[in-house]
Amino acid sequence: MIDVPASCRRWVLASRPAPDVREDNFRLESGPVPKPGPGQFLVRTLYLSLAPVMRMYMLDGAGIEKPLEFGDTMRGRGVGEVVASRHPDFAVGDIVHGKLGWQEYSLSDGSPYFMMYKVRQRVAPFSTAIGVLGITGYTGYLGLVDIGRLKAGETVVVSGAAGGVGSICGYVARNLGCRVVGIAGSEAKCRLLVERLGYDAAINYRSEDVEARIGELCLKGVDVFFDNVGGAILDAGVAHLNRYGRVVLCGRISGYLKEDGEQYRMRNWWRIGKQRACMDAFFIYDLEHRFAAAEEQLATWIAAGRLSWQEDVLEGFEQMPRALMRLYSGDNIGKQLVRVAQPLMMLEPR
Repeated sequence: MIDVPASCRRWVLASRPAPDVREDNFRLESGPVPKPGPGQFLVRTLYLSLAPVMRMYMLDGAGIEKPLEFGDTMRGRGVGEVVASRHPDFAVGDIVHGKLGWQEYSLSDGSPYFMMYKVRQRVAPFSTAIGVLGITGYTGYLGLVDIGRLKAGETVVVSGAAGGVGSICGYVARNLGCRVVGIAGSEAKCRLLVERLGYDAAINYRSEDVEARIGELCLKGVDVFFDNVGGAILDAGVAHLNRYGRVVLCGRISGYLKEDGEQYRMRNWWRIGKQRACMDAFFIYDLEHRFAAAEEQLATWIAAGRLSWQEDVLEGFEQMPRALMRLYSGDNIGKQLVRVAQPLMMLEPR
């Protein structure tokens, strides 16, 4: 065990979004640093991840978690270092990623609920354990490979392409021998997609007719549409599906702030039947048995210079509410993270 402070900070739920997420939905509190009991270990948070689903955690648990009560610590994944341990499989100095919550120190017993994994790679910064070499990266890779059943020579279109998952999909598709087009919300993001993130072309949905531009850029149609957005953009992609095309439903950020009656109603749904295509949703934790293979492949591409990634990092634990709100306004470029602390016991890869 190393020296730890007597107290630490945590963000708790103070009120529920109605409908937008606001800073006053959260309250910053301080309390004692917990001490590990038998079979437990203490993690010092280094980075925390932000994801659109967090708004649903604040409302009803998103159907996968118990709803948060007022005063509960906000849920979220992070990467940290073990600073005290009474667990046989986790030693002081281990770097781990899992459900840490919005707090500077957290306890875990390594049980399945915490989804705690050791960070074994040393080719990229530890922040990538909640990005390209963590659940975000696994989502992009496995969504295309396992759900999209991607094959070399196909044409792929990705919505929300400059976000956390989308910013990984370009290189995944390219490395698998496909042509890939990304959809994003600004000229700067579109340049980033083409110049840094492996995309062959990009569409600015704020200034261009998305459905028309997909037709112009994908003259032979779309084999796989990887959707992070939903709504009218999903509809535009479905309009260009090829015979036996696949739609991968990963997210629907365009609808997260809308009530059920306000949700977009698709016009082009009939194309799925006509083209004998399919539309599949997935929950990444159902593919947990494939995480190790995904990490190995992604790390191999990084080491070979065949995979880049984009992180949007805010500095300081106090930035957590602002970082989450950036997702819904579309201000983030790449995976949204907050750096909470620097490692104490191990130099971080560069």
